[in-house]
Amino acid sequence: MEEKKFISIIIPAYNEEEAIGWVIDRIHEVFGPLDYDYEILVIDDGSTDKTSDVVSAKEATLIKRKFNKGCGAARKIGILEAKGDIIAMLDADKSYDPKDLPNLIEQIDEWDMINGVRQQEKGSLRFLRVPAKFVIRKLAEYLSGHKIPDLNTGMKVFKKSILLRYLWVIPDGFSCVTSMTLSFLCNGYSVGFIPIEYYKRLGKSKFQPIQDTARYIQTVLRIIIYFNPGKIFTPLSIGLFLIGVVKTLYDYFFVVHRMQTSDVVIILSSFIFFIIGTIADLIVSQSKQHLYTVVEHNSKKR
Repeated sequence: MEEKKFISIIIPAYNEEEAIGWVIDRIHEVFGPLDYDYEILVIDDGSTDKTSDVVSAKEATLIKRKFNKGCGAARKIGILEAKGDIIAMLDADKSYDPKDLPNLIEQIDEWDMINGVRQQEKGSLRFLRVPAKFVIRKLAEYLSGHKIPDLNTGMKVFKKSILLRYLWVIPDGFSCVTSMTLSFLCNGYSVGFIPIEYYKRLGKSKFQPIQDTARYIQTVLRIIIYFNPGKIFTPLSIGLFLIGVVKTLYDYFFVVHRMQTSDVVIILSSFIFFIIGTIADLIVSQSKQHLYTVVEHNSKKR
């Protein structure tokens, strides 16, 4: 007889008293009739409203933090406390309907991670969010080498045993879900994308356009440097070399008729970046080999 799946549903919450009760009730309504065992973990990330009181009155496990550290930090706590190896995540603001989770969970045997793809942006400051997210997503697709329909969706299902290997790279802030997706893609794990409904959030958004967009870009670059540094350093090296050669020819034939110090600096910089990228690639390859060896050894011990 096939063993029932045990699903740990993680919900980070910060001042979500208006919506969190509905989200918990909706999860029970959706999962009650299904053939799953499940738990709901709500991580209250230092809320100053009645979020904890609402959760305490519901059938869910409350993990209360004294101070607000970010939704990434809350998600990491939830992952570490989760009992199931299959983890589902969604936000506490009613922007995602738990009715879409079973469809993602049903396909987790075929994938290592399943992401819900939102059909349209419903967040605040849409005129800023849409172009910023498009640019960041295209940058992530180029650097990771994978098509990514939705880079920072808050609804996802994944295998805990895999993500635990990369928990160290997940930041504490909004870009945590982006880091999770890229960590899987950059390390050869399969990631599926399934369309879901997305709604206007209930309550005030915590999104800060300038700061959070800068963090998203920083996160994408950082993850790629961690796992595939050649994708950044090689184009940078080639670009600088070409600029140096063109500038040298221009200076020699049209300006001072000799190679300038700035030409030498640019060309040497290209070689320096190439060497850094090569060394970084070797370090990453060695680290991955060590990780796979440890995982294989632990699997044999079991």
